[in-house]
Amino acid sequence: MKINEIKEKLNKLKSVKFILPNGIAIPKHFHVTEVGVVTKNFIDCGGTIREDKTVNFQLWTADDFDHRLAPQKLLDIINLSEKSLILDNLEIEVEYQSDTIGKFGLDFDGSNFLLTNKQTDCLDKDKCGIDEPISKNNSSCNPKTGCC
Repeated sequence: MKINEIKEKLNKLKSVKFILPNGIAIPKHFHVTEVGVVTKNFIDCGGTIREDKTVNFQLWTADDFDHRLAPQKLLDIINLSEKSLILDNLEIEVEYQSDTIGKFGLDFDGSNFLLTNKQTDCLDKDKCGIDEPISKNNSSCNPKTGCC
């Protein structure tokens, strides 16, 4: 989800709820402790120089059980961040503390924000000699190819 999408959705909500990938809701008394731009400059395994930019939301829960973040307050935080940090319309990544800091993607189910699992991947499969997976629905599948 991108910045413009979350703003559009927040304008229609009466409350803000985030759900972890396992279906458990983040406690209602969470805080958004950071909104920032994260720029990652790196070289992939094939030697290609890359840059990745995301907007980072950090969610945190404390012992102030009466705290509730209203949609308008989160919109205010995002709007201030856009002016101060020049967020553009970047993809949002969410950090949330569990056993360690987890990094999640963000989706929406019509009423709740869903934290989605992120996966690693080889970005230069051709240079690394990694073949794309062969479809398991191929009728000419040979057991020796590993596709069935």
